[in-house]
Amino acid sequence: MSNHRYCDGLSRRDVLRAGMIGATGLTLGQYFRLEARGAVRAAAKAKAAIFVNLNGGPSHQDTFDLKPEAPAEFRGEFKPIKTNVLGIEICEHLPRLAACADKYAILRGVSHNIAAHPLGQKYLNTGNRPVPSLEYPSYGSVVSKELPSEPTLPSFVAVPNTAHSAGFLGVRYNAFQTNAAPRPGQPFNVRGITLAGGVTVEDVQRRQRLLSDLDQTFAGYEKNSDLVDGLDQFSRRAYDMLTSREARDAFDVAKEPKKLAEAFGESAFGQSCLLASRLVQSGVRFVTVTFGGWDTHNANFTKLKDQNLPQLDAGLSALFVSLAAKGLLDSTVVFVTGEFGRTPKVNGRGGRDHWARAMFCLLGGGGIKTGQVVGASDDRAAQPAGDAVAPEQVAATFYRALGIDFTKEYHTSSGRPITLVREGSVIPALLG
Repeated sequence: MSNHRYCDGLSRRDVLRAGMIGATGLTLGQYFRLEARGAVRAAAKAKAAIFVNLNGGPSHQDTFDLKPEAPAEFRGEFKPIKTNVLGIEICEHLPRLAACADKYAILRGVSHNIAAHPLGQKYLNTGNRPVPSLEYPSYGSVVSKELPSEPTLPSFVAVPNTAHSAGFLGVRYNAFQTNAAPRPGQPFNVRGITLAGGVTVEDVQRRQRLLSDLDQTFAGYEKNSDLVDGLDQFSRRAYDMLTSREARDAFDVAKEPKKLAEAFGESAFGQSCLLASRLVQSGVRFVTVTFGGWDTHNANFTKLKDQNLPQLDAGLSALFVSLAAKGLLDSTVVFVTGEFGRTPKVNGRGGRDHWARAMFCLLGGGGIKTGQVVGASDDRAAQPAGDAVAPEQVAATFYRALGIDFTKEYHTSSGRPITLVREGSVIPALLG
């Protein structure tokens, strides 16, 4: 999957849980395995999440919010088709997603006013409007902090990468980035996990002992460094994963059943979705899959029809269907979004430009009420029809599905109190 350049450049519940683990003699890993089998009662259905980042700003009116009655210069070239949910229609070039529309909810009329790629990305990847004085943590970093995975697995994986950091939470909660997408039928070699070039586990252990000796020499200089402490914890976690067969197996998409794997298609995005499904099944808490190339100022309809939409249709539909087939959809919330939508009117180059006043998001799994449309845009997809859906509301709903208190107060390294989502509220139609 290639990178695309933009056109414009501890809670009370945790303490109680820890006490229960100690009193019963369970290790944290044993607790998570019991939890995964349903032996531990949890308040939220979702135990993991997959965040699909459509980098570049997908056209809402050419995907999930078509306006067939609008004038030609607004409605564009695509026609709507019926889905398997009565009354819901989406783009004709998304037939497989139409066939599984009961597995996700469509949010229309999602609206904000930041029509610039980096800032819009920060907004939709954190649930907080960007400010110059503070770097908010991405969803995956928050989940990594609040819902840690077993030591031999990363809590947060980005496929192939993410531009969004842990912000004020610190580097220890940054994503483990694969820096590549899997290829069909081939074992996926991830730097830092898959041993290559003849390096053995014993080699790694010997080098780790040497590094440990060096670290002790300089320990006195590092006691007060949050950065060094975070990097040290990140390094230890990477070492645990490197020497873990469990982690290496989790990344090996070649071990997926052939029939299941074929449904994802051969694109980088489809194979990334396949990997995301496997990682969640193995116990990873959060996976970000980035699919770029949605910045369609030129040839919008050709690019969507021939490239983006077929890949999105195959990969995302297979993700929903395979999670359901594995019995994981109820415990995995899937969130799909870009940073904004596209202009209602087609420009002179057959494209659509940046437009933040209307866009779409998808939410599915994890206790979300699916098979419905929430919100609406006006007759030209220019702005919300009625009450807008704010990014903060989507973020609050996403966190609530995972059992994370979106009103929780964190503190920066300087002691500044920060609410997880500043102005969020749960969307009632999506959660019971």
